[in-house]
Amino acid sequence: MYEQIREDVIFVMLYAIAMTMALMASAYLLFRRGNAFAEDIIPPLRLRRWVAVFFGIMAAGHLWYLPGIIMAEGDAATLWMLIGGLLDSLLTLPVVLIVMLCMLQDRRRPLWPVWLAMVPPVIMMGVNIANCSDALLPWIQGYFLLAVIGFTVYMVREVRRYGRWLRDNYADLEHKEVWQSLLVLAVIMFLIVYYVTGYGSITYQYIIQVSDLLLIGHLLWRVETLQDLNLPISSENIVVADATPIDDSDAMDTMIATEETEEADTSLSVRNNIGPLLRLHCEEPQLYLQYDLTLQQLATQIGVNRSYLSKHFALQGITYNTYINNLRIRHFVSLCQERVAAHQPLSVQQLSLDSGFRSYSTFNGAFKQVMHTTATEWLRLLAG
Repeated sequence: MYEQIREDVIFVMLYAIAMTMALMASAYLLFRRGNAFAEDIIPPLRLRRWVAVFFGIMAAGHLWYLPGIIMAEGDAATLWMLIGGLLDSLLTLPVVLIVMLCMLQDRRRPLWPVWLAMVPPVIMMGVNIANCSDALLPWIQGYFLLAVIGFTVYMVREVRRYGRWLRDNYADLEHKEVWQSLLVLAVIMFLIVYYVTGYGSITYQYIIQVSDLLLIGHLLWRVETLQDLNLPISSENIVVADATPIDDSDAMDTMIATEETEEADTSLSVRNNIGPLLRLHCEEPQLYLQYDLTLQQLATQIGVNRSYLSKHFALQGITYNTYINNLRIRHFVSLCQERVAAHQPLSVQQLSLDSGFRSYSTFNGAFKQVMHTTATEWLRLLAG
């Protein structure tokens, strides 16, 4: 195989391109301060750094496998490949799993279990290197397959939980959702499985290099278009038109009293008192028109504890995101009805932005969820 690879100019060029792209991507993430993909997005620094490390390791991996692929023969080639496998077990595989974990920002997950999970294959690879043999390779392959299944199940569960957390805390989900990470996960898991089971052909080498290039592009896009959710939350930029000053001492006294009651009474009191506060300080002054309004900001604005506000929505069987989107769609419907009644031209895209949505695509999804039809079909019925 090595002789065939040496004579394949296209593969050598592809190999060099993948290594160069990984190195350039790593340098970009480490040293560029701005965001070349989305200037208004501030990506998570932790994720940005770990992805840069992963790209750097990917570039280094092309170097440490190079002697085995291009120069070495026989036992020397086997030894180089075993050393490469050991370095992958120590660095490449755990770091790429850490990258997946860092995409989830609902809490700071510990990273040490990832490194701990790599101890068995590292030990087995060490034994193989000492004996210059791949006798334990079937055991290593079996271990990695089990690890892939376990991590995949864990990530699917955590991504779903993360999605619920977003809907419970953010009115605007754009640049926050990470369901695309499941696609990254699928590619990574495929590469790991293929890495430990498909080695030994020129086709394998081509697939690995092409997959590396696709992974570099997707991860670079993902890290630069994911909003950092750990930035300090401030309500200074909230603009409230004709809002009543938040000086409702009776409501605050009620909330304090509620905090001291038993759980059943708490649920009833929360439901009975937060509703009027929302109408007074959110719905009437149209606070929901601020596209990036968070649960914490809304709780601060109406003068209640964040956990009580969250519980209020949970008691109604909805999320915070659902509550805000319902108000925005209602506002959009009202604007459309006014313009149709006045025989004025209307722009659906502009009215969606005027209703608090950050983008037209987000509006379309929310409208269909609330109205059970598309905005185009609804407007056709409205017009006549």
